Amino acid sequence: MKNRIAAALAATLFVAGIGIGYAAQKVAPQVFHGKSKEDAARALLDVARVQAGDGSWERIAIGRVLYLGGHKQEGQAVFDAMLAGKHEDSDEFRIARVYREAGEWAKAKPLFDRFVANNPKDEKGLAEVGAFYLLNGDRDAAEKLFDRSFAISAEIWATVGAAGAYLGVVPEE
Repeated sequence: MKNRIAAALAATLFVAGIGIGYAAQKVAPQVFHGKSKEDAARALLDVARVQAGDGSWERIAIGRVLYLGGHKQEGQAVFDAMLAGKHEDSDEFRIARVYREAGEWAKAKPLFDRFVANNPKDEKGLAEVGAFYLLNGDRDAAEKLFDRSFAISAEIWATVGAAGAYLGVVPEE
């Protein structure tokens, strides 16, 4: 009898979990319709937090919206939490991109430099960081990174990113 009750309870929880998971995939119009831009953004970010789960890139995307959207301290808190725990080099790279996008090269540069040191064979990453150096006025450092990138392979996205930097175009992310 106890086994049947446990099995029924487990089945109920499983079905409820599927329903919750399915519901989380949809965003109801009342979440954002008719609200101020601030309230709509906040409500959508609340949904995004649930959707993100433990995903690092997803949480960085939320931090980016907060950081660039006028809630810098909240965005910074997301980044700090990410960097304080176990994370990938690509997480630092994405956070550095946000700082660069915000015009904060001094905050972005150390993260980019650490990425380059830890990923010496990432030709696209090397070229992208080189492009950011060039866009920030350090052509010598940029061209050294381009040289390293092109010595690995002639990958189109690395080449286009480098070319764009010479014309003042930020690499495609």
